[in-house]
Amino acid sequence: MESTNYRKFQTGNPVVRRLIDRFYGRLSEVVDSLGAASLLDAGCGEGETLARIAAPLPPRTAAVDLNAEAVAFTAKRFSQVEVTRQSILDLSFGDESFDLVVCLEVLEHLTDPRAALAELGRVASKDIVVSVPHEPWFRAGSLLRGKYLRGFGNHPEHLNHWTPTTLRAFLETRLEVVSLVRSMPWLIAHCRR
Repeated sequence: MESTNYRKFQTGNPVVRRLIDRFYGRLSEVVDSLGAASLLDAGCGEGETLARIAAPLPPRTAAVDLNAEAVAFTAKRFSQVEVTRQSILDLSFGDESFDLVVCLEVLEHLTDPRAALAELGRVASKDIVVSVPHEPWFRAGSLLRGKYLRGFGNHPEHLNHWTPTTLRAFLETRLEVVSLVRSMPWLIAHCRR
């Protein structure tokens, strides 16, 4: 698969690689401490998060994405994971189906992130971990790399932008924010129902 998302993890740029590795290190610290017996990766893309967190994966692990190619790629990559094509705005799982729900680098793309947050909260029995780009630093990094110049560094698919303060306020409309950590140029929030 040659999606832009997958290529970003294969970058030869040492600075970008270090930032991504640090992000996954911080994410793993949060996720590993939760000891979840079941996990949903909501917006799994090509499965990079599943490859980098919690080894071994919980006994019940599911992953969803809207992109059919990403779903097929992730299913091949992780035969033990239940991978399906579905929207995080309308998940097929029952209420409180997973100890832990992770949703990374998705909310900034949605026209209705509040509906997604409600659905993530519905299927989680306990913990929810989300990440979003940390603005304005994410855009500044894009500009420094010569990316998305017409949009002043804003990725053309990013519809929502958060700072630590605005992300916390957004999440607290539905969830309890346990922690909010920075891993430049991203924010990682651990929440509870």
